[in-house]
Amino acid sequence: MRSSLLTLCLAAALAAGCSSEQAATPADPTAAATAAPDTTADAKAMAEVDEYSYAEPDMVRIKDLALALKVDFDQRQLSGSATYTLDWVDPEGGRLILDTRGLTVDKVVGEREDGKWDDLTFVLDDADEVLGSKLTIAAPKRNPRIRVSYTTSPDASGLQWLTPAMTEGGKTPFMFSQSQQIHARSWVPLQDTPRVRFTYTAHVTAPKDAMVLMSADNDPKAARDGDYSFKMPQPIPSYLLAIAAGDLVFKPISGRSGVWAEPSAVDKSVAEFADTEKMIEVTEKLYGPYRWERYDMLVLPPSFPYGGMENPRLSFITPTVIVGDKSLVSLIAHELAHSWSGNLVTFSTPKDGWLNEGFTSYVENRIVEELYGKAQADMENVIARNELAAEYKDLDPKLQVLALRPGTLSDPDGASSATVYTKGAWFLQFLEQRFGRDDFDAFLRDYFDHFAFQSIPTTKFLEYVQPNLVEKYPGKVTMAEIEQWVYEPGIPDGAPKTESARFDAVDAARAAWLADGTVPDKALTDGWVTQEWVHFVEGMPQTLDTAQLAALDAAYRFTGTPNGEIAQRWYPLAVRSGYAEANEAIAAFLEKIGRRKLIMPTYAELVKTPEGLQLAETVFAKARPGYHPITTASVESVIAEAKGADADGAK
Repeated sequence: MRSSLLTLCLAAALAAGCSSEQAATPADPTAAATAAPDTTADAKAMAEVDEYSYAEPDMVRIKDLALALKVDFDQRQLSGSATYTLDWVDPEGGRLILDTRGLTVDKVVGEREDGKWDDLTFVLDDADEVLGSKLTIAAPKRNPRIRVSYTTSPDASGLQWLTPAMTEGGKTPFMFSQSQQIHARSWVPLQDTPRVRFTYTAHVTAPKDAMVLMSADNDPKAARDGDYSFKMPQPIPSYLLAIAAGDLVFKPISGRSGVWAEPSAVDKSVAEFADTEKMIEVTEKLYGPYRWERYDMLVLPPSFPYGGMENPRLSFITPTVIVGDKSLVSLIAHELAHSWSGNLVTFSTPKDGWLNEGFTSYVENRIVEELYGKAQADMENVIARNELAAEYKDLDPKLQVLALRPGTLSDPDGASSATVYTKGAWFLQFLEQRFGRDDFDAFLRDYFDHFAFQSIPTTKFLEYVQPNLVEKYPGKVTMAEIEQWVYEPGIPDGAPKTESARFDAVDAARAAWLADGTVPDKALTDGWVTQEWVHFVEGMPQTLDTAQLAALDAAYRFTGTPNGEIAQRWYPLAVRSGYAEANEAIAAFLEKIGRRKLIMPTYAELVKTPEGLQLAETVFAKARPGYHPITTASVESVIAEAKGADADGAK
């Protein structure tokens, strides 16, 4: 909060300018838990409440955002201003509430009818651990435009700043954003809720050796001169706002797609992602035209905390999927699919994450099947569903539903990925099999058209499903069955099964090895792709003796593998089995890679023993400077929980 005097001034301004005010969102998102709905009707009533934002979009909405920012690598900060063109939904409204986290707000001004700008009174509240700080701006005259001048924190949760040594080239610093779920507020004061969609422009200055890109109209031929302008004409939610800066070059794949990457990584990236244009064409054939003009990919340093981020026109991609045989390019299919499911039709609150990720995982699998065959698609489905089954053994049933109840999660980053991705996709496959692929494809295409550039809750999807699918094709599925998938935990008994003949061969090879140590025939394993190796390791017993692990290492060199998908299965097995020979490689892997999915299983196993916990802490201390804040928080939590459990045990 700026000062007590400022608070009094704001209170007076609000009293003079507002005849009706809405209550602010509670600082504690879990406060609504006691009011969690028990019925579908109650869920519908709560559908448009975003408990992770202070914003009041029913009073005023941002229609357009104009950014003017300076990139300062030395201070690890962005500074400048955000100008909002506003739609005053409530004609009696008189305040604009924005979400912020760790921002220093220097000045707020509002545009008058004559085009001049006046200072506006504002209050920046103390920070909530999850939501950040509410910025309340008094606007009794309901200014058509308001501008906030601000500076980010060097520790902004949505930005990562890398020294030259942390990049592949080693010469130029690097910065990139990660705004999902609610981290955009750490680098732009916003109505940080997917309920609000806005167009944007940006003018960004940076050192001349840094190429700046955004989730906008990046020009593949743009000069690297330290002065960049961007435009995003399609309205997007805040979590799709993105920026990156570093030693980046472009190489095309097709006339509307290509790769941005560090110079040493661009050629191998283009080779790995060479099928991207084919993916676009397949998805257009299934679900309608691609509406974002270009589809480019930015290959980030290995510290990127996720596999990919679907920023429109510029997907952010982890380098860990570049393994040389295209076996992991389903991630590209996934991020591309978001151009329809997520970016085009968006969930209106993080409680409805499956509307983005479940739909996208389903579309991803359809793209993989079209381009690489049903056997490949089936293997990926089986792996995902095995992971879901493992997660559901211990997962709170409240997190196993597609549409979360209010108050279920204190932090939207804690949602169950197995639920929103895999259960969501499984539900859509259930609908596809019941209604038939042709009719279900037609339904999805119409759905994307009908809700294009809108943000909707699960209840809106259900309202659309009933007349356009259930009633249109009677006798196939009941609304009760659909609501079971959406609102009840677990997987319904009628879920379609997926089998893989190629995995049957892997299972046989593993069983033979476990029975008598017979290493699978080289003629068989030479043809295996990543998914088969993953299934081979995943199906091992919880522990093996060190001689068995050494034999596998001698045959297949799992320890030190450059394939992160194999490493994230092999290293936890090695830790559980006391295979200390892998410790050096484990440390190197955890120090280099920041992708949470790949490293958290190993950290989780390490902290279960005193020796492992010590190794985890030692490795984390070295790796921490190169980890994204989101990854850092995840590792800190696992280590703190383990140390807390040890302390409790000692008592």
